[in-house]
Amino acid sequence: MEFQNSCSPSVQEKLLGGIAMLHSFYYSAAQKAFEEVAAEDNSCAIAAWGYASILMSNPLAGQGASAKDGPRAQGAIDKGRKMGAKTERERDYLEAVAAYYDDFAGRPERARQVSRAKAYEALAAKYPDDDEAQIFSALYIAGTQLQSDQTYAAYLKAGAILEKQFKKHPDHPGVAHYLIHSYDAPPIAQQGVPAARRYAQIAPDVPHALHMPSHIFTRVGEWTESAATNRRSSTVAQKNNEPDEALHALDYMTYALLQMARDGDARKALDEAQQIKGITPRFVAPYALTAMPARYALERGDWRAAAELQPRQDNFPFTVAMTHFARALGAARSGDAASAQKDADRIAALGAELKAANNAYWGGEVEVMRLASFAWTALAQKRNDEALGLMRQAADLEDKSEKHIVTPARLVPARELLGDMLMEMKRPAEALKEYEASQVREPNRYRGLYGAGMAAWQSGDTAKAKQHFSRLVDMAGSSGPRPEIGNARDYLARN
Repeated sequence: MEFQNSCSPSVQEKLLGGIAMLHSFYYSAAQKAFEEVAAEDNSCAIAAWGYASILMSNPLAGQGASAKDGPRAQGAIDKGRKMGAKTERERDYLEAVAAYYDDFAGRPERARQVSRAKAYEALAAKYPDDDEAQIFSALYIAGTQLQSDQTYAAYLKAGAILEKQFKKHPDHPGVAHYLIHSYDAPPIAQQGVPAARRYAQIAPDVPHALHMPSHIFTRVGEWTESAATNRRSSTVAQKNNEPDEALHALDYMTYALLQMARDGDARKALDEAQQIKGITPRFVAPYALTAMPARYALERGDWRAAAELQPRQDNFPFTVAMTHFARALGAARSGDAASAQKDADRIAALGAELKAANNAYWGGEVEVMRLASFAWTALAQKRNDEALGLMRQAADLEDKSEKHIVTPARLVPARELLGDMLMEMKRPAEALKEYEASQVREPNRYRGLYGAGMAAWQSGDTAKAKQHFSRLVDMAGSSGPRPEIGNARDYLARN
């Protein structure tokens, strides 16, 4: 990696190391490097640019700089301006990051993201031979992608820039990293596989770098690779005292293990997660700590355990809603409609909180949970037509938006739940269509494959039953005590 600058020769190695860590979102290491560079060379404006850059945090997560970090970044920018950077290019880099912080308190995060992307696009256009400008521009373009935009216009625009850079710089940490993010959507995920397999080799000591390939592995249903790379990521993160990164990786790892029916290993990961301390105020860790026990119950069809989950106390209504969603499903599918109703009502209240706070994305996610919870509650109350109508609404709404990068997947895909409901209603041919539609977006899910196999079997489609059951057996092997594998094997032996 190269980054032309006029800083002192004595700080070059440390400065470039900080920029490499910035590309891998290893912000604690990058911050340390930029602070040390600034202390050793008080005329290095690029250190001020780097410091302001790390405080924007992960540009793909939608959170951005905190209220506390905005003024800190502006202070670094002002200091960098006073230094009088020695080259116009360095001044332009500083102004590009400054575009994000302009009127920081008076603008929402979306406006900041758009300003940042435009500023870096202008920087890249002004310096067409500066590969770093092209790479950062692609990142911030990708950062403007909305989960509701299923043309993936921003992702594909960023990907086109990065593919050219990947050919030139196959070992560049930012290029491989940002390509993975740019292809983190179901219809385009396969294009990210080469970058995913390359990235963990480029930065083997960086927790986020070790984790990132699993964004693509999850999208294409490569569970063995996802579990392995997240195991490495969490181990390094815990060693380096990065609890949020460790928990994020463990959630992805748990999800992968459960798809392979490696329930014992998933239980160990859950126990490990519950021992990790020192999490930050961000929602990354609470999300993982809430999702993992819910996944462990729901993926195994342990409805009683799901109904008995205890909500965590945190400040994020959408994470609290996940536990109530798992409880509602568990209670409804155990026949306890009254308890399911209470949890569904709680989800509705949490959704109202998000709506009042103008949190459109997570409000939409919780609305899907609300609809699905009321659907299964209605089914438990024998109101079948109402149940099916609500469940279809949930599936259709969820299909209009992509999952957030904080999670490997929603707790259970709504369209897969629709398939489950149709099976409960003895309508297997219709259920098969829903299971197969769900697999387009969420390939190689254990419960989805089993549901599709059973639906095909019960509707008399032997070819599809063989197809889905064979895939399930190949994926999960003989792992664990779950009965579905035995049923699939028995069917294949007879047909």
